[in-house]
Amino acid sequence: MIVVRFAPSPTGYMHIGNLRTAMLNYLFALNKKQAGEDVSFVLRMDDTDRERSKPEYEAAVYEGLNWMNVKWDRLEHQFQRLERYNEVLEQLRKQGRVYACYETAEELEYKRRRQLARKMPPIYDRAGMHLTEEQIKAYEAEGRKPHYRFVLEHKEISWDDMVRGHCTYHGDKLSDPIIVREDGTFPYMLPSVIDDIDFGITHIIRGEDHVTNTAVQIQMFEALGAPIPVFGHPPLLTGKEGKLSKRTGSVSFRELRADGIEPMTIACLLAKLGTSDAVVVENTLEKLAPHFDLTKFGRAQPHFDTEDLFKLNPRIVHALDFNDVNNRLTKDGKEPVSEQFWNAVSPNIDKFADIYNWIDICGSEKVFDLSAEDREFVRQSADLLENKPFDETTFSEWTAKIKEKTGRKGKDLFHPLRLALTGLEQGPELKMLLPILGYEKTIARLKG
Repeated sequence: MIVVRFAPSPTGYMHIGNLRTAMLNYLFALNKKQAGEDVSFVLRMDDTDRERSKPEYEAAVYEGLNWMNVKWDRLEHQFQRLERYNEVLEQLRKQGRVYACYETAEELEYKRRRQLARKMPPIYDRAGMHLTEEQIKAYEAEGRKPHYRFVLEHKEISWDDMVRGHCTYHGDKLSDPIIVREDGTFPYMLPSVIDDIDFGITHIIRGEDHVTNTAVQIQMFEALGAPIPVFGHPPLLTGKEGKLSKRTGSVSFRELRADGIEPMTIACLLAKLGTSDAVVVENTLEKLAPHFDLTKFGRAQPHFDTEDLFKLNPRIVHALDFNDVNNRLTKDGKEPVSEQFWNAVSPNIDKFADIYNWIDICGSEKVFDLSAEDREFVRQSADLLENKPFDETTFSEWTAKIKEKTGRKGKDLFHPLRLALTGLEQGPELKMLLPILGYEKTIARLKG
């Protein structure tokens, strides 16, 4: 059984970096599923920070994942599991793996600065582990409340990372992590391990900023007698403002959606961003999954540029399944179009919404303004157009007659006809559009 998870904190709106983590986990899961594995995808809200966690941020996670067609099998909320965390905390206390500390944030920062000034690693000195009863009573008399740390064993910690290869840390080079704050709330470290154990998570794919956390959490898995998941830490994306972050205004899925970017455009780019492979264009996540390989991700931080999405988006739109096109039109309250129409206009649209312009151009009774010279030319051309059913040979046969009659060729011939028929300088091939417009509408536009 393969179980992966996406564990966002609903403390801000999702940006593209968050969406990438979800997408990498989901494509990994789909890949395993297609290989015949039994697979489950867990969505876990890391919402123990009650002050900063907001319903609107959580709702945006669901909205973004649904838009990207990421489907979860199980939904969990950390805030609903506090009793379980306290139960495990007590278990670790009995094992001697937890101790109380009374330093203030300012005192800890002072210690850290002194260590750095002495060219020493800023590792907690375990002063809390050696407090006497008198010292503890004195601190509590001052009104101080303890925070609690997990005791790291001073031994080698290693694992084989799906992205980074063999990773090794040593416990004496790491600080004992805070697992309970002064106010009794739980930071990320321990609840995440407890959840991963309880939900049977087998593979954890998360950003490289968690690599040190992984070293610490491996000892927590061991202390709780649990199997250690397989880890993969792809490098973080960078953008114009540096590392992507909810707090720095990094681009959100809502902005991209409003700009007409397709969810599959994002998926196809993210599946290969950070590898040396070319982007593969597919119209579903299921088709994209076989092209995804986490082991191909390099160690360098890939640069995310929205311009790459805008360049890729037309290719994704052109690859849309025709039935999906009409389903979307129907959902938007529009009439379905013919496959002939879609094949004609799709090469000339950059985003799906552009189709509405061509529906209007081809479906209305519009007559477009032309210069007097161009109007005279297209009226002459109208006299050479036969009144018969149009097909893709009609345009070439007609323009051959125009060329013979008027002597015009190239842009002088085609440009006025395009302006008369579409009102635009550029667009789909006229040989494709003419059968869609039909004889009556074409003649009406030519004669003005």
